[in-house]
Amino acid sequence: MPTERFTFPGHAGHDLAARLDLPEGPHMATALLAHCFTCGKDIAAARRIAARLSAMGIAVLRFDFTGLGHSGGEFENTSFSSNVDDLDAAAKALGARDMAPTLLIGHSLGGAAVLKAAGRIDSVKAVVTIGAPFDPGHVTHNFGDALDRIEADGSGEVELAGRTLRIGKGFVEDVRAEALGPAIKDMKKALLILHAPRDTFVSVDNASQIFMAAQHPKSFVTLDDADHLITRAEDADYAAEVIAAWAGKYLDLNAPAPPAGVPEGVTRVSEADPDGFRQDVQAGLIHHATADEPEAYGGTNKGFTPYQFLAAGLGACTSMTIRMYARRKKWPLTHVSVDISHDKVHAQDAEGNGSRIDQFHRRITLEGDLDDAQRARLLEIADKCPVHGTLEAGAHVVTELA
Repeated sequence: MPTERFTFPGHAGHDLAARLDLPEGPHMATALLAHCFTCGKDIAAARRIAARLSAMGIAVLRFDFTGLGHSGGEFENTSFSSNVDDLDAAAKALGARDMAPTLLIGHSLGGAAVLKAAGRIDSVKAVVTIGAPFDPGHVTHNFGDALDRIEADGSGEVELAGRTLRIGKGFVEDVRAEALGPAIKDMKKALLILHAPRDTFVSVDNASQIFMAAQHPKSFVTLDDADHLITRAEDADYAAEVIAAWAGKYLDLNAPAPPAGVPEGVTRVSEADPDGFRQDVQAGLIHHATADEPEAYGGTNKGFTPYQFLAAGLGACTSMTIRMYARRKKWPLTHVSVDISHDKVHAQDAEGNGSRIDQFHRRITLEGDLDDAQRARLLEIADKCPVHGTLEAGAHVVTELA
């Protein structure tokens, strides 16, 4: 995905560092992503979610809150309210580029921030939280003994996830005073809640409270045994897939007309795992699938193999062709299924030279009160399938560098 470095002024005027992940094709919507408490825009979960959404035509802005990562300002002087203000500033910066966000995504305390900010950003239609607390003050239980020092000295150092940060007393007071219930009830946006039941930092009870406070439409999906930071690749991928599938329902993604000479649009295949073989397959800007190889061949077995996609094309085309013919004839065909298997087989040409060719074995099941003549005719019609014709006749592949 193309990524553009992006800066904008935060709540206090400091430049905030961001990455704007752009679709390779037409831009259909924009998401704004808020990272977890003390994390940053480049955390693995944020990168994977951004990659998945950009593949379906949704640009994603992920940024470092004031005082974190590459953003300016002092973290010690920030608060939950200032994070919400930074989100508002990010939305305004996107709006200035005619990319006003329609989707907000927040992780952990960033999830609480998007719940608070959603009602302030008119362009937003849908909100996603990942491991978010219902009570932002929940985060202070991770401060341990440092809370007393913060209260006494006005600030104090806290170690979180292996990092030492200075937290100000204003932050503690601000999150303790915040109540999200009214904001959640009144935000009038579609809401998706993702939470892991075994989350040891923010208990799943928080997800229940958010869900009960929200108005419909609302959805809750468990992240099973994922950790709070969604550090495992498979958990981040799952979260990204769920968000992408859910968001399409609420963002009114309208695919543009396909290019001239390409009636079905462009099928884009891009790496999802550079260390393996898994690929994101995007058909036009609406339909998504995953390609991979079996574990025995170095893959992770998370999707169809390339030859399985080819077999699926033959099977789908065969079934559709049979259905169209039976419908036109008004024959009592109630169901069609097609089993396809692929192998390399030995063959000889006219001169007796041996070689190996691809062979697809197709087994068709026809259900319904059909007589023998109708079944025989439908079997003949299967050979009229356009994909069948392409495979047997061969095709010319033209390749160029982008």
